[in-house]
Amino acid sequence: MGTTRTIIRISILLGLIITTFSVQSIMAQEKITQTAGHVQLGEFAPKFAELNDDVLFGQVWNRPGLSPHDRSMITIATLVGKGIIDSSLTHHLQFARQNGVTRTEISEMLTHIAFYAGWPNAWGAFRLAKDVWAEDTEADGGKAAFQREMIFPIGEPNTAYAEYFIGNSYLAPISTEQVSFSNVTFEPGCRNNWHIHRASKGGGQMLVCVAGRGWYHEEGKPAVEMLPGDVIHIPANVKHWHGAAADSWFAHLAFEIPGENTSNEWLEPVTDEEYAEVNKK
Repeated sequence: MGTTRTIIRISILLGLIITTFSVQSIMAQEKITQTAGHVQLGEFAPKFAELNDDVLFGQVWNRPGLSPHDRSMITIATLVGKGIIDSSLTHHLQFARQNGVTRTEISEMLTHIAFYAGWPNAWGAFRLAKDVWAEDTEADGGKAAFQREMIFPIGEPNTAYAEYFIGNSYLAPISTEQVSFSNVTFEPGCRNNWHIHRASKGGGQMLVCVAGRGWYHEEGKPAVEMLPGDVIHIPANVKHWHGAAADSWFAHLAFEIPGENTSNEWLEPVTDEEYAEVNKK
């Protein structure tokens, strides 16, 4: 009965998580508003100001079917293609960053459209984009950009368990009531040691990938790639490890399954050879 109740509670919790994703996604796409037209041209050209602020941004940018992120990408590509690389492009680059366009995405997009929009246009756009995304330097390894990809916080450095990880990991407790769970984030190449969730009854762990790409590897079985939305059920008393892919940040929610006489047994690190073999796939 205890195990059945646990399964029911976890099922309800997963439903709540899915709902949370939906609600927060909607919240993240707040209604876009614009006042620049009225502020700068309200007296000189009131109709143009109305069309700019109330129709273009107030209606078109808020239409369903495309996210603000995608509309920003399309708008920037169009402006660069027309050779418009002045302050209006700077505004849309800043707007794109607010809408979640990452440093990597803008770099790849401008590189791609250079072949279609012209090399000088791309150069001009890159000069503006570098300033807009100046804070998102390689110095943080892409951490800031990764945070914008997911609704859960990255959290603080996972110093308490650092000795059991290769690379840097971060921990953000999400809930301490009913079923406790945390968001665990791994930098590229980071993985935890082989370990076992011991229990005489029940126990184990469940992982829900929320961002990036990673791996779960159970001893004696092929490694399993983890992508956003994937769920891994880890039985008690099974040797395994999990972590990020070599070229991607990775984050998962970690649920400790209730059981009797539960404990974690940390074992040897995952060798570079073992990890490299997994990442060949």
